Amino acid sequence: MSRADLERIWRAGVAACQPARVLPPHLPEPPRGRTIALAVGKAAGGMAETLEQHWPWPLAGVAVVPHGTEAALERIELLHAAHPIPAEASVAAAERLMAAAAEAGPDDLVLVLLSGGASALACLPGEGLTLNEKRRVTEALLRSGASIGEINAVRRSLSRIKGGRLGVAAAPARLVTLALSDVPGDRAQDIGSGPTVAHSADIAGAQQVLRRYGIEAPARGWSEAPKLVAGEYRLIASNAEALAAAADEARTLGYAPLMLGACTGEAREVGRAHGALALDQAPGTMLISGGELSVAVTDGGSGGRNCEYALAAAIALAGASNVSGLAADTDGIDGSAEAAGAFFDGSTVARSRRDPAEALAANDSGGFFAALEDAFVTGPTGTNVSDLRILLTAY
Repeated sequence: MSRADLERIWRAGVAACQPARVLPPHLPEPPRGRTIALAVGKAAGGMAETLEQHWPWPLAGVAVVPHGTEAALERIELLHAAHPIPAEASVAAAERLMAAAAEAGPDDLVLVLLSGGASALACLPGEGLTLNEKRRVTEALLRSGASIGEINAVRRSLSRIKGGRLGVAAAPARLVTLALSDVPGDRAQDIGSGPTVAHSADIAGAQQVLRRYGIEAPARGWSEAPKLVAGEYRLIASNAEALAAAADEARTLGYAPLMLGACTGEAREVGRAHGALALDQAPGTMLISGGELSVAVTDGGSGGRNCEYALAAAIALAGASNVSGLAADTDGIDGSAEAAGAFFDGSTVARSRRDPAEALAANDSGGFFAALEDAFVTGPTGTNVSDLRILLTAY
């Protein structure tokens, strides 16, 4: 059973969503005035590079990428900021984006290139809210098991850039947003917390999220987001394209893909279910799934939702000789770990010196797979369309 096949199929899904492939067909007509590009997110570097290559007209702007990510830019300013927890550089980046948007006039085009990760990379806390308080709330939400929709509902209500506020700052210029989606349902208000789109959520709903997970609400910083933002919004790629490309590659290699779609729920529960499902499949069947699972963190281990899924699936597959899998985030980073995810199979449990159930309970799936040298390390991939998980039942 070849790990090479699993990796080839995963990489085919990632390649289908690279900015160089998906961005050019969606570029708008040039304006009479200036073009100001505002790129932010894990794919912002590649999106900005692609724009520079395909935009022969005058161009300026700002691209905000995670620390450790580089981009070869000549006309667009490159800034680095923190992810997944915002830091001072994230505030500086948000202020720079807002200032650049505010410079635009009625004949100008503000072209926003948006991808997942933007919520932390560009952080401008609400009035009276300190960065430390915003960090406390963000970290508690990320550890709580809350969905990305719930997390971003709070982020939007405690921000001066999210929830359409960047779009309002760009008026009266023409505003066009081109987005790569890493969120379930591809909702514009949840991709990067929707900095250029209006939404109907309110402060009361955001505060209810915090109460649901037992998180203390800040006393300051709350504000209603604008209910109307003028502009165009185009989704240029999402998890669906990655899954379809992975399925096509699976067929090319002679496998029969069984598509499970974009999944939600606790990573360990979905991993157990998919592992059990794989045991019941005919030889040559490949289960392919995507979406973003959740993890409720109770300990201080390493690893994210893909490693947690992989460990739970490995426990379900223990002793099986004909099933293997790969679960990884398409951006190359599983949570805050260095790995994108992990390989696993029916021998994973037997090969480990650790009790896998204890590792799972301690949220240390990343450490578990690193010790086995089964961590899947890719570095930043240049795109970000959520997760891609593959289980193969061998011939």
